[in-house]
Amino acid sequence: MKYRILYAEDEPFLAQITADNLQLKGYEVLAATNGQEALALFKNHKPDLCLLDIMMPLKDGYTLADDIRQLNPLVPIIFLSAKSMPEDVVKGFKSGGHDYLKKPFSIAELLVRIESLLMRFGTGPAQSTEAPQTVYTFGNSRLDTITQRLQTPLSLYDLSFKEMELLKLLLQNQNQVLERQQALQTIWGDDNYYNANSMTVFVTHLRKMLKDDLQIQVLNIRGIGYKLIC
Repeated sequence: MKYRILYAEDEPFLAQITADNLQLKGYEVLAATNGQEALALFKNHKPDLCLLDIMMPLKDGYTLADDIRQLNPLVPIIFLSAKSMPEDVVKGFKSGGHDYLKKPFSIAELLVRIESLLMRFGTGPAQSTEAPQTVYTFGNSRLDTITQRLQTPLSLYDLSFKEMELLKLLLQNQNQVLERQQALQTIWGDDNYYNANSMTVFVTHLRKMLKDDLQIQVLNIRGIGYKLIC
């Protein structure tokens, strides 16, 4: 079963990165750039979960959530917003939201929250016959995303969460270019200067860990991103 997500977001780059990652995880995404378009999609396609930006043209996220609640009082709603004052969060929950995620957010965290709500409402991945991939074998190495361990021909490494997520993303784009902006938005939730420097350090760490596996290379594609070849 493919779960259908309504995603309302008027910032084009963030919308594209988030939608691409949701689709990569097997979700069907109904994308809208304003509240009126989102409401029409909800009426016509009956999504399993809604991701709603708050500051949108034509109809804001709070109003949209109120309208959705008139049609379906149970569908899970996650608000996504740069507004993080306590009164904003309270208003989100009073408008019918089940969760509230502050921008910039990590795609990894968003995915966990989506899965949690889908399981809570009885329609989530726990009931799917297809389990998500947790072990990646590549070259002479092995990544276990549950234990966050990397086994190479000569060593066993305990990875940090971000190291594991970055290596997993490289593997999911194996032998293809992984764009820096995509990786930063997916794992760090923001492609600012400090996060970019942090990712450069993480790539260097991964290269050092993988250096004894001669079948694997992590290439720097100048001005674009990285490519894992094996």
